Amino acid sequence: MPAQENKAKILILATEDCAYPGANAVGQAHMSYPENTYILRVRAPVMFPEKFYMDCFKKGIYGIIIMSCGVECAYEGAYPALATRIDRLYPMMKEAGLDTRRIRLTGVCTVCTRAFVKEVNDMNRLVEELGPPGTEKVA
Repeated sequence: MPAQENKAKILILATEDCAYPGANAVGQAHMSYPENTYILRVRAPVMFPEKFYMDCFKKGIYGIIIMSCGVECAYEGAYPALATRIDRLYPMMKEAGLDTRRIRLTGVCTVCTRAFVKEVNDMNRLVEELGPPGTEKVA
């Protein structure tokens, strides 16, 4: 992978049952994506409160991708609760001057290598366009 010139950091919360094995499959297939990406294996992203995401942006994370199992989550009600949590996060982000596109909720399965790489590349392009958190113009 080429050296990453900007310091834009992208955090991925990857569910241990779906998205994390998908990330592993990307590595096994020798596919590449920008090296400014940090993957955190999580049981269920719904466990993280809105403050967690806001703190990430304050500490220099440019973009967050929540890769989950979607409606196939093993924990009953977790995905709808996560979607509700993200909906509550949007007004907090706007108030802080953050573009809501900096956070993305998506479903990635154990073999979704192309989808995984596409999500990372799309977020990388977005954060390069937006610049550091809090510097963008929010409508």
